[in-house]
Amino acid sequence: MSGSVPTWSIAIQCTVAGAVVGLVALQAVWLSASRALRPGAPGRLTAGWTLAWSSALAAATLVTGLTGLVGDAAVVDSVVGDGLTAARMVALGASVTLALPVVRTLTAGPGVRTGMLALSTWYVVAAALWFTTDLPVRSVDTVHLVPLVVVAGYVGLATRQLRMSARGVALALAGSSSALLLAASCLPAAPPAGDLLAGLWAVPLVAGLHGVAARRVTDLRASDTRREVLRSTLATVAERAWESRTTADLLGLACDAAQEALDVEVTAALRLVGPERFEAELACDRTLDDDARAFLADLARVVQAAAERLVLSDRLRRYAYVDALTGLPTRTALDEHLAATMSAGRRPALMLVDVEGLKRVNERHGHAGGDRVLQHVAQHLRAVLGAGAFVARTGGDEFAAVPAGEPTADDLRSLGSHLRSSLSVPPGITVRPRLTVGLAPASGGGPAELQRHADLAMTEARSTHAGVVYFDARLQEREASRAALVEDLERAIAGGRILAHFQPVADATTLQVLGVEALARWQDGDTLRAPAGWLPLAEETGLIVEIGRQMFAAARAGMERFGLPVAVNVSPRQLDEPDVLRTIEAGWGPDAWDMLTIEVTESALVHDEQHARDTLTQLAARGARIALDDFGTGYNSLARLGTLPLHVLKIDKSLVDEVATPEGVAVLRAIVALAEAHGLEVVAEGVERRSQLTALLGIGIGVVQGNLVGRPRADGPDRTSAAPSQRVRLPARSVAPA
Repeated sequence: MSGSVPTWSIAIQCTVAGAVVGLVALQAVWLSASRALRPGAPGRLTAGWTLAWSSALAAATLVTGLTGLVGDAAVVDSVVGDGLTAARMVALGASVTLALPVVRTLTAGPGVRTGMLALSTWYVVAAALWFTTDLPVRSVDTVHLVPLVVVAGYVGLATRQLRMSARGVALALAGSSSALLLAASCLPAAPPAGDLLAGLWAVPLVAGLHGVAARRVTDLRASDTRREVLRSTLATVAERAWESRTTADLLGLACDAAQEALDVEVTAALRLVGPERFEAELACDRTLDDDARAFLADLARVVQAAAERLVLSDRLRRYAYVDALTGLPTRTALDEHLAATMSAGRRPALMLVDVEGLKRVNERHGHAGGDRVLQHVAQHLRAVLGAGAFVARTGGDEFAAVPAGEPTADDLRSLGSHLRSSLSVPPGITVRPRLTVGLAPASGGGPAELQRHADLAMTEARSTHAGVVYFDARLQEREASRAALVEDLERAIAGGRILAHFQPVADATTLQVLGVEALARWQDGDTLRAPAGWLPLAEETGLIVEIGRQMFAAARAGMERFGLPVAVNVSPRQLDEPDVLRTIEAGWGPDAWDMLTIEVTESALVHDEQHARDTLTQLAARGARIALDDFGTGYNSLARLGTLPLHVLKIDKSLVDEVATPEGVAVLRAIVALAEAHGLEVVAEGVERRSQLTALLGIGIGVVQGNLVGRPRADGPDRTSAAPSQRVRLPARSVAPA
């Protein structure tokens, strides 16, 4: 550029520069709005390249305006003028080069990496020539002619297959106009015309880009709003899917939500592709954008997960309400049936049926044979009781039935007898099963009371071998007595009226007291209640756990008062408790374990032998002695001797009573030999006569317990105790559990 530059040309150039700077700001907003798109998405790439291109255009127009302010050729030849000219060439070169990726992202045209490299090389060479030679200023402008031709060629190549919208045509015309003006400004011309073209060439392109950027920002904000609506719809469907009860409801919910969100007709399908596995598909007959397709895919996954949850819930419900083996309702279903029947004002009766001999069937025919028997009994009950009865399987070998109507007592007894007598033997089964039936008439209480009455009747039928028992006034009175006894026992435990009486354990030769056994006694006023009348009930109700804790505390106090070792009985229910060790330690204390003997019966080992063995092993490791009480009354005591950490065998009173017979003596001699072989001490219980004591001494039993030695007393033994060093003990054997 030479000569003075008109003021109006400078004003035009500055105005265009300001417009381009505003375009850059708008493009920055566009790019910020496109951040919600995934990396590499077309909209995000277009926003990035367009911002870079707009920045280059802004730099070019600003430098052009500054160059106009310089004013004359003398200054142009100066260092500042050369710098501005070089900056203008670089800015224009960048804007021309960046036009290639912008066009590509807008049109999805062919790759531009090679073209951008070629144009960059062109401008680098031109700059090097200009700085190293004496080329005139105007030659700098003519450098842009070849790149403009390259860009124009690429635009034609990229858009030849496109159907352009009106906005695209307007932008193409604006870009073409700016390119022609820029090319014209690069040609040799009179200064005013060249200056005018240099100031105005970017105006059409800037105006077109302003429109595109504004439209893109509006579209992106609309897309954000739409995506938020789709996310909200998806969350709503996922929440409401929990309320659906069928797959048809699920599909209808998904279709309605999709049609409302997308404003298109949507169809839904659900296919079973595996056991309890589904595949859902939502589609429409229109071409959808990426957001809509992703929304339908997410919605299909929600439907698929909800459908699988429905199937799983149905299966779990069937397991809860239908017995898998017999197809009968379960106890849960029975409870609901009784509650609904009573709520409707009817008074149902209840029959509980127990299958006798199922264990023998399993032993002889395996569990498959036992299953056949259970299925046979289920069919028998349904056949005899008829379609109007409600028949359920409530346990392993137990069934329940609610007869139709309100049968009388005689009807129930007749029905129960017929059930029992008409049961046949299933094919292939050699063991004949029998039914035990407990009958309960309608009562004024709820389902729990009715089931308790039937259970008491069935227990009575089983214990008396009556086969069929009706819950009558006699059983009702017994139940009332039992309930009253439980209440009295609870009050006695809370009031500290379960006391420890101590019975001595003595040397058979000298009758010197070697220790005591703490026995629970119920002090009821001025009398003591016999343990046989309430201890079994305490075991059944679980009250024995608290009684046991109190007995350990009383035993510790007795040990400290008498200076003697103390033995405490641990019931099966106590030993079965998961925190039995903590309970024992809470009563006994943390030390003096060598003064404690734990007495267990063989029945205490039946339920969970591993847990019992582990508990006894831990007690023995602390120093306590373990005694097997009532030895000789169990079924497999001999087999257990090698698996338990035992120190003492206590021979049951029933065997001591037979010591006067040759057979009894032979049994006792065998027990003594067995104990010696295992390194165990032997104590004979229930010694009440001198003849028994003499016979036991002759057999070799040196420690005895019984009324002959001393009765249980609250104030302890009535004989002077020996010092601990004088106590007779055989070496204890440490046995590791099997």
